[in-house]
Amino acid sequence: MESASSREGSARERSDAVVSESLSQDGPGQARRRSGRRPVDPRLLRYARSARPHLVIAVALALVITATIVVIAIVLGRVLAGVITDPNTREFSSWTTELVVLATAVAVRGLASWWQARLAHRAGSAVVAELETAVLRAGAELPPRELDARRTEIAVVVGNGLSGLRGWFTGYLPALLLACLVPPVVLVVMALHDPTSALIAVITVPLIPVFMVLIGLLTQGRAEATLAATTRLSDQILDLFAGMPTLRALGREGGDAPSMANQVQALGDSLRQRTMRALRMAFLSSMVLESLATLSVALIAVAIGLRLVFGEMALYGGLVALILAPEVYWPLRQVGEKFHAAQDGMAAADRAFAVLKPNVDAQQRVDAVGRAVTASGGPTITLRGVTVAARTGTAPDQLTAELAPGLVTVLTGPNGCGKSTTLQAILGLIQPDAGAVLVDGTDVRALDPDSWWSHIAWLPQRPVLVPGTLRENVELLGARTVPDRTDDELRAVSAATGFDSVLAELPEGWNTVVGQNGTGLSLGQRQRLALTRVLAANRPILLLDEPTAHLDPESEQRVLDTLRTLAAGGATVVVIAHRPTVLAAADVVVQVGAGAVAATERIGQEVRVS
Repeated sequence: MESASSREGSARERSDAVVSESLSQDGPGQARRRSGRRPVDPRLLRYARSARPHLVIAVALALVITATIVVIAIVLGRVLAGVITDPNTREFSSWTTELVVLATAVAVRGLASWWQARLAHRAGSAVVAELETAVLRAGAELPPRELDARRTEIAVVVGNGLSGLRGWFTGYLPALLLACLVPPVVLVVMALHDPTSALIAVITVPLIPVFMVLIGLLTQGRAEATLAATTRLSDQILDLFAGMPTLRALGREGGDAPSMANQVQALGDSLRQRTMRALRMAFLSSMVLESLATLSVALIAVAIGLRLVFGEMALYGGLVALILAPEVYWPLRQVGEKFHAAQDGMAAADRAFAVLKPNVDAQQRVDAVGRAVTASGGPTITLRGVTVAARTGTAPDQLTAELAPGLVTVLTGPNGCGKSTTLQAILGLIQPDAGAVLVDGTDVRALDPDSWWSHIAWLPQRPVLVPGTLRENVELLGARTVPDRTDDELRAVSAATGFDSVLAELPEGWNTVVGQNGTGLSLGQRQRLALTRVLAANRPILLLDEPTAHLDPESEQRVLDTLRTLAAGGATVVVIAHRPTVLAAADVVVQVGAGAVAATERIGQEVRVS
């Protein structure tokens, strides 16, 4: 294990790098993502099928809203022009038809807008839930090393990042559709009634998209950087919490020197400053867009007023053009405003799509029909030159060994030499960069994963315990675990691991409820529970990573006796261990090394490995 000082030093270095990186400008990777983003990301339609019908309905409703805008302007202009120019028509009875049409158009526009907002909320929730589920599934299928490196990123994206997509559906997408439909239609209608006003609008309208794109790209980069800072902050805090008990025991959690608390505060300040900068840019960009739209409409209004004064145009045409002028700029302003509100969600969606991006090799493996494992007894597992790339070389390196049934095989070696990686290669969770893992002569990559895993009981370094009862945790390995076992058989397994003494202290027994990761049990009790689950699985292959950790000598000896008994019954037992007592109980010891060919030896005599 690392010392507390080294853990604190590495944590301090990482946090300093995070602070400096979070305060720096956007990197080239973010620039590439910004340049490749489209108004409607096709990946969203590919991975979230529930978005497709919503998009069709949203387009139809946008067409309805566009039509009502034109109808309202024309009818309102006709009524106002008639009332002003003809005193004989200044009664409601003279405009009954027009007023009914106007009221109907207003009602239809309000209903379409309400329906569009309601469907957007539903579609946003459905798409977010669909993407969150897909990201969780994709994350669960990642190789262990990649999952360890990206688990905080996935947690942030699923936890609160993708929720920002609701703003994209409820605000940005409807505004984008209206911006594509309303300005062209309204400009055509304006040109038919007042070509001069339409020409002014055509000249000034492009200013809004130009400024919107420029400001939006800058804000988008800040949103992505904010999400990245959030991810790094979460990862750093989890790392600090993991080492906090050791640091507290050594009195290193505070003080005048740079401490964990100071680093967390620095990271929090950095995230706050970046978030406020993004919000400030969003507000300023909205002000710029509003100012441009206001000045453009004012320019059209002044031109119409001057021409009306000099009698160069009819009142009806001027009123229609004046009523339609704000509608030309309104959808574009909405796009600019809603764009910023949706950026957090789209930045999280980019991360989600990176996780969902199909891995060709993994996909081919899933699609291929693997060979089923039908052997009832423990198979012979052969490691033939297994090499896996690590951060500082290879671990393991050229590991060659034979893990035979009927024997207790122990993998040992210094920390970081690749012992746990070897078990993951046997499981098929990691593909070796060189060499192969053979199961009775068949490459493990050619086996059907579900069939292969159904023969294995695996105890990792950190066993997974889920919230629920102790019995539910013991049955976690699936249907083959304990549904048909009697209480006497389960008691025998518990006695072998020493978990029977734990049960004796619990009034509820197997119905005792534990929290996440076994909260409510001590480390030793959790280890005994995980061992009980593995042994209760009654599977022909046992892969155990430090199974006697946190156990007292008496419990350790009982576990070792049980493993030898299972091996004598034909099981293939592979154990990772450092303790002399475990090494002494082994039939075969495999020395795992990083950067050197591993050697295998039989207890009491040498075994040559080819």
